[in-house]
Amino acid sequence: MARSLPEWRGKTDDQKIPDRVILRVFLRFDSRCQCGECNYRVIRPGEQWRLDHKVALILGGEHRESNFQPILVEHDKNKVRREVAEKSRTYKRRLRHYGIRKAKRPIPGSRDTPFRKRLDGTVEKRARER
Repeated sequence: MARSLPEWRGKTDDQKIPDRVILRVFLRFDSRCQCGECNYRVIRPGEQWRLDHKVALILGGEHRESNFQPILVEHDKNKVRREVAEKSRTYKRRLRHYGIRKAKRPIPGSRDTPFRKRLDGTVEKRARER
């Protein structure tokens, strides 16, 4: 079955989501919280909820209708906390990978230390790299 309406896409990541899109997404998920922590319980009238990005923007997600899901506000706080922690880990790993940030305590005798150990057991100071 073809989609009768074109999918909404934000021109920027900060663009406000129209009310018609919020309603469409809410009804597509049968008024259920999509956090997974609460076994997809029904969001009752009066409860605070918001649209959340399935794949967070900081992790490469897009600001479009197919990437939205309804989630309760109190469950969204835990999800955001997990996403920020993951982004922090991947960012630190990328810095180390590209050599921008060195290890704080390098392994003794590795190339990151000023000394090297020869096969005969003697220790000597490394020549400075240019």
